[in-house]
Amino acid sequence: MHDIRLIRENPEGFDAGLARRGALPVAADILALDEQRRHNESLAQAQKAERNGIAKEIGAAKAAGNNDLYEELLHKAKLRADIGDAAVELAVQKKSELDALLAGLPNIPVAEVPEGADETENLEVAKWGTPGTFAFEPKEHADLGPALGLDFETGAKISGARFTFLKGQMARLHRALAQFMLDTQTATNGYMECIVPLLVKDEAVFGTGQLPKFAEDLFRTTDGRWLIPTAEVSLTNAVQDEIVDLEALPLRMTALTPCFRSEAGSAGRDTRGFIRQHQFEKVELVTVCRPDQSEAEHERMVAAAESILQALELPYRKVLLCSGDMGFTANKTFDLEVWLPGQDAYREISSVSNCGDFQARRMNARFKPEGSKKTEFLHTLNGSGLAVGRTLVAVLENYQQEDGSVLVPEALKPWMGGIDKLEPCF
Repeated sequence: MHDIRLIRENPEGFDAGLARRGALPVAADILALDEQRRHNESLAQAQKAERNGIAKEIGAAKAAGNNDLYEELLHKAKLRADIGDAAVELAVQKKSELDALLAGLPNIPVAEVPEGADETENLEVAKWGTPGTFAFEPKEHADLGPALGLDFETGAKISGARFTFLKGQMARLHRALAQFMLDTQTATNGYMECIVPLLVKDEAVFGTGQLPKFAEDLFRTTDGRWLIPTAEVSLTNAVQDEIVDLEALPLRMTALTPCFRSEAGSAGRDTRGFIRQHQFEKVELVTVCRPDQSEAEHERMVAAAESILQALELPYRKVLLCSGDMGFTANKTFDLEVWLPGQDAYREISSVSNCGDFQARRMNARFKPEGSKKTEFLHTLNGSGLAVGRTLVAVLENYQQEDGSVLVPEALKPWMGGIDKLEPCF
């Protein structure tokens, strides 16, 4: 959500920021609604003040037995009440229209975000590791995985497309990756582990920006709750309608959860394999902090995600997303893209975003600066640390052997119960 005061102060700058996101100018419409709301609120207050003054006159006329004046004043009081009630109703209507308009507008990119329309204009800022060479033609995970326990057919039989059934050593590898990530993010990187609800209310998905604009990307239950598309929703909303103690900031949280996405807008993309699923697991990172901490926390969170890839010795690149490719709530985003030799390409495995105060305004999440009587909105950040399924894909493709087996990365062996190689067995 945007600060209406900033739009009043610099409507041209606001429209310019939206233009960087490919959005049309809307400041004039916002200010018109805001003016109508404020005008009617003022009118309602003025009518109430006049009505209070008339009430005193009514009492005096009644006490004096002046019935004509008494009736006249009653009529004036009712007229003021009717005008005031109509003004209140119109003010509420205009506020609702204003809130709906603001709720559908994306966050404004910060100055250092490069201009661009789509992912082709993202900026590579760093690379880590060198893609390995193979004495054979490396396979994609969708071809390599079934013999190792990545069962696409059973998943589709049970649930339909984009569901997968993991068996045996493949299920063990998936669990080991998740535990390794969670242990690293807590013990090494200092995030507090949380167990969070997977079903949330409207207010929660509104707070983190999925509603109202992206409802079709979510799954909804028959009782009106939403399955979380990421633990970001539950973790970030922990501070919904809260004034967080200054001493608790920055608040760093992590959770390993299933994530559920309808993928409504991704028809035809990654339909083969384990990359884009309706259900997947992810270790999510969320930070809630003071505004002056958020830039440093963004870099820290990116480094926390990178630490997993480096420990697993998976080559990757760090990319600064352009203005047209960022998510709705972000003002700056770094993507980490892991090397997949079977695809001969880098593919996204983590997206780490600074949302500024955008989500905090939607959630009414605040703190009170030291020495101040007024509260301010917090800043929120989120990122993957990492997506478990995509990391599994990266391990399969980068550690594959010519005989179809897959070596277990050295860093992962303590979580694998003595298994150091996945062998074809299905």
